[in-house]
Amino acid sequence: MVTFIFGIVILAFGYILYSRYADKIFEPDDRLTPAHKHKDNVDFIPMSKGRNALIHLLNIAGMGPIIGAIQGILFGPIAFILIPVGCILAGGVHDYFAGMLSIRNKGAQITGLIHKYLGKSFFKIFMVIVSIMLLLLATVFVYTSGDLFVERFFGVKDFGITNPIVLCSYIVILLYFVFATLFPIDKIIGKFYPVLGMLLILGTGLVLVGFFVNGVHLQNLNLSNFNIHPNHLPLIPMFFMTVSCGLLSGFHSTQATIISRTVDKEKDGRQIFYGMMCLESLIAMIWAASAMDVYSLNLVPQNLIGTVNVVNIIANKFVPFNLAFLVTLAVIVLPITSGDTALRGLRITIADALNVEQNKIINRLAIVVPIVICVLSVLIWAKTNANSFSVIWRYFTFFNQLIAIPTLCCATVYLAVNKKNYLVTLLPALFYVFITMTFIFSEKIGFNLPLKYALIIGLVLTFIVLLCMVKHIKTQK
Repeated sequence: MVTFIFGIVILAFGYILYSRYADKIFEPDDRLTPAHKHKDNVDFIPMSKGRNALIHLLNIAGMGPIIGAIQGILFGPIAFILIPVGCILAGGVHDYFAGMLSIRNKGAQITGLIHKYLGKSFFKIFMVIVSIMLLLLATVFVYTSGDLFVERFFGVKDFGITNPIVLCSYIVILLYFVFATLFPIDKIIGKFYPVLGMLLILGTGLVLVGFFVNGVHLQNLNLSNFNIHPNHLPLIPMFFMTVSCGLLSGFHSTQATIISRTVDKEKDGRQIFYGMMCLESLIAMIWAASAMDVYSLNLVPQNLIGTVNVVNIIANKFVPFNLAFLVTLAVIVLPITSGDTALRGLRITIADALNVEQNKIINRLAIVVPIVICVLSVLIWAKTNANSFSVIWRYFTFFNQLIAIPTLCCATVYLAVNKKNYLVTLLPALFYVFITMTFIFSEKIGFNLPLKYALIIGLVLTFIVLLCMVKHIKTQK
């Protein structure tokens, strides 16, 4: 329990001190934000700081802080330290600068920022990567939220797409995604997400209260349990690829740039972007601790370890029976409220790239319909092929972390040009170059090389990126 509490202390003080430092470097001021300057009553609409914060929390949370946490804790109590440290030094910095740079650039999406700060070539590459990542994310979140729902509320054990209950759940969720993507942001997302955000906090809070009511079995960190993963996965790069949304996630840049169009004042940015990343990290730590407990008590069947099914086991262990459904419901909300904004982000990204105005419903439909067809195609493939979900999830994980790198590089260029401390963003960018490259060169979905060779290649590529960044910065000054 000591390591867990120490991690929470790191997270709290890190937010208080380091987020203020990041804010001081950026220097938000009183200029008009895109929400006011470009108000179109669809995507550009000013909303309050509290509402934006809760919406952003739901947008970025997804299944990452839950799935990532219950898988990441298999490495051992080191997760209680790496999650908050990573959040403060990398994840919070990433989210904050993504949102604030977007505000300073007319609400530009991450691909637009890449085009401005890194050049046309990078824009073309990451336009494709961002689109694939958001498409895979939407598919995964239809899949996971549908399965969680029918298991908890209908007792379904057969999750095949031929099961009419399962199929209907997928259709309903996807239809909701479409409506939330098409409607102005203040009509569905702006009205209901603050309430759903409170549901997420309540559900996680009930689990935390269960720690003290029912007791919790947590290991403390020592040299003998530094990495105790049952499958002997290496801490580097696997931990940092597994625990994404509670530590650092490139997906967040696509969501921060959506919210940049509804921020009322620049000075709200620290609480919205950095603050909600830290709150998500806290949620991940609580779920990691609860997973460690049920694993240690052998309450999880071997074939379910690290899967979304652990959620219901945790809810039943820590929360009274008549309230356990609230925990499951709070978790089901996560992929739904991130899946719809993933599609919204994809619509806006494509619209910006093609310079298509989004104030007319017909223009929005012209982009959304082909996207939905693609999502349906991938979903059907995923449900009719063995092990396809794990393949989709691994590719999503790679693209997700890969996108964080150009986001941090954009912020580095901005800070360097404005003669500010760019090491704040450059160092985490270089670290994730090393992590993602080591991952793709060692994993079966990539080059499947021995880890020792992948680590060397990762280091070499990191050094090359450093040289390229130094050269690029010099040309921008």
